[in-house]
Amino acid sequence: MSSLDSARNGTAASVTPRPDQVGLAGRIVTAANGVRWWVRVLIVFVVSRIISTGMLLAFAAQQVAAPGWVTQQPNLIEYSNLWDGQWYWRIALYGYPSMLPVNDYGQVTESAWAFMPVYPMLVRGLSAVTAVPWPVMAPLVSVVFGLATCLLLYKLFRRYLSDSQTLFAILLYCISPVSPMLQVSYAESMGAFFITLALWLLVQRRYGWMFAVVPIMALTRPLGLAFALMLGLLWLLRFARRNVEPFPVRERITTIILGFYTVGWGFLWPAVAWIGTGSFTAYTDTELAWRRPYIGDQHLVPFTAWFQGANWWIGAPWGAIILVAVIALCVASFWLPQMRRLGIELRLWVASYGIYLLAVFFPQSSTFRMLMPMFPALGAIAQPKSPVYRMIVVVLCLIGQWVWLSIGWAIDPPDWTPP
Repeated sequence: MSSLDSARNGTAASVTPRPDQVGLAGRIVTAANGVRWWVRVLIVFVVSRIISTGMLLAFAAQQVAAPGWVTQQPNLIEYSNLWDGQWYWRIALYGYPSMLPVNDYGQVTESAWAFMPVYPMLVRGLSAVTAVPWPVMAPLVSVVFGLATCLLLYKLFRRYLSDSQTLFAILLYCISPVSPMLQVSYAESMGAFFITLALWLLVQRRYGWMFAVVPIMALTRPLGLAFALMLGLLWLLRFARRNVEPFPVRERITTIILGFYTVGWGFLWPAVAWIGTGSFTAYTDTELAWRRPYIGDQHLVPFTAWFQGANWWIGAPWGAIILVAVIALCVASFWLPQMRRLGIELRLWVASYGIYLLAVFFPQSSTFRMLMPMFPALGAIAQPKSPVYRMIVVVLCLIGQWVWLSIGWAIDPPDWTPP
């Protein structure tokens, strides 16, 4: 492929310098360029998991006993099955309760209905077939989906970025502050894979396969409504630009059908909770139980929880003022050249998921984990090629990972900060 062809396809041409023109670093880069792309991704993933494992073991060595959660100085397997991992394990063993648990005041409390079924049921099935215990199989499934996500993410990012930028974006994904999610018994790793797969199919306009992917994605993590919003915004944008970029009638109809189909799957789990418990608001009541310790008993009013949370954490009126400023900066970032280079589908997904979080989520100790599905934005952060810049970003990610583990994963009884 010529340099001109590479430029037309949005990729950088690969130029291999002569050995006498480069030093040790140059020879390493030259050698790396000869390695297959999937091998390089695999190396990045394995090294990152070794780093995260080392951090987990360091925290496990300092972990005190927390009855009902963890023993003192647990091994890696036990330490990888904390917090929501316990809920998923409970679902695999006992399923979902037919009656919502309530406290002495008749208020619905935490229960398994807050968690989607695909991940725990998959782990349960694999454990039954292989005889591998659930606490071992669950992190293993997360690792496999983490690697699969990185491999697919390479193909997705490579449509917009050079090879170097793509690999750096994957590195940032693998060492980000919440990257331990890729190896613990949470559904985030599996959910990220199906987000990436759905986006990959979307940019290729392979809508038929998306009808098969959407149900799994929507029942792994609560992503269906955000994805439906993205499809709706994409339809409007493509329709408005139909004279510039073709938007055939068949694609218009297919996208509309897919959008409503995704909405249906987005609302399916609340409907299942309603049928399973007899309570129309079973799912939302269960989700609201997690924010009660912060702001008391509240109804779900869209787009209010972040302002309530900001005022709770920071205090009024500065909490709301700072929140508005942060939202404004996030919106402005979509006009940066680095973001615009990612393609409209990826940008709309990041925006749609952000809108979804603003509508329904209460900011608390799980906030950083909940931001994980916005990982396509890493493609923008990865674009500058300065070695100094990249080193600083890597160091900040590793520091952030240590900080996140200390405030989120490690348990200091009594601990009210689940990751």
